[in-house]
Amino acid sequence: MSKKKIWIAEEEEGEISYPPDYDVVSIPNDFNVNTLYDLIVNGKIQWPAFQRYYVWDIKRASKFIESLIMGLPVPEIFLYEEGKNKFSVIDGQQRLSTIYYFKKMRFPLRERVAELRKIFDESGKIPDEVFQDTTFFYDFNLKLDTEPTNRLNGLNYQTLSEEDRQKLDFRPIRTITIRQIKTEDKAVTYEIFSRLNSGGINLKPQEIRSSLYSSNFMTMLTKLNLNHEWRRLTTTYPDPRMRDIEILLRGFAMLIEGDNYASPMVKFLNNFSNTAKNYSDEEVDYLKSLFEEFMKGCANLPGDAFKINEQFNISLYEAVFVTLCKSAYQNRNTVIPPLDIHKLEKLKFDSDFRSTIEKHTTSNEKVKERLKVAKEILL
Repeated sequence: MSKKKIWIAEEEEGEISYPPDYDVVSIPNDFNVNTLYDLIVNGKIQWPAFQRYYVWDIKRASKFIESLIMGLPVPEIFLYEEGKNKFSVIDGQQRLSTIYYFKKMRFPLRERVAELRKIFDESGKIPDEVFQDTTFFYDFNLKLDTEPTNRLNGLNYQTLSEEDRQKLDFRPIRTITIRQIKTEDKAVTYEIFSRLNSGGINLKPQEIRSSLYSSNFMTMLTKLNLNHEWRRLTTTYPDPRMRDIEILLRGFAMLIEGDNYASPMVKFLNNFSNTAKNYSDEEVDYLKSLFEEFMKGCANLPGDAFKINEQFNISLYEAVFVTLCKSAYQNRNTVIPPLDIHKLEKLKFDSDFRSTIEKHTTSNEKVKERLKVAKEILL
């Protein structure tokens, strides 16, 4: 069996370690399905489907609903207490989203989840007319077609028998609320998210950041991720695990704080995301315009311009973005020099540059050298 090809060249981010000098308390509850649904609807739990993307397909979602009705064991849900009556989902996003969608009787088209996030950010909810729009959602009828005699196959929330609907609504799910005691350090909170994420699909770093460092800046990145030129240079549809949003984040982080970069990359991006929570609307709008001007300068590039060995290379994009946008950012304008395809190709095959993108790509030395070579060749 051939290995599935990935669209982005993976890079090591490094790990963060902390001394055991912080305390948390875990509070168990047995919330039933109706209670969890109400908590989401009333905004007590940040609606998980739009903090991070929903990645289950309808077959997996159907199996989960079936398990709830049948009384089979399901994993615990972990919530993080952000404040009074305000919770973020550490582990259980897919399960909570599935409950919400099933009771709404609508299932999202996977290729539209990023656009749904944009609608949610602008409206604070998904309007009923969008739920009924067949270009975004389709009917959530249980798809258990591997078992054609299954009495639940093809049913939705309303067409369940009254007995099965009550079994679902009043099914308890163990829910653990995590509360931080000693510190409000967001870096430590990230560690809690990372360690307690124990579900079937472990969260990627950017999925955690989207919840933990939610801000106007992070919302802006989600919108930029739909930019036509950006999608042409990456993939047709946004990555459901938010790796493309992480690339955008990394470009801005290196542009703004790159002179102070220190590995590991994951900690650098977390610290930057936390700082960006305080960016003014004016600053966010400026950064958005800067990126859009950079994309205009990429309009004549081939679709594989930032690819090496047929994979999008984060380090290459980062070096080019920072090099071309640095002067504009320092002078608070959006005047970006055009990206010469011949210079870009020269950079891609330069031996000194290639040595910075093959091993230990996020070390202090490799990052510094990569930007130095990019500046010499591109400018």
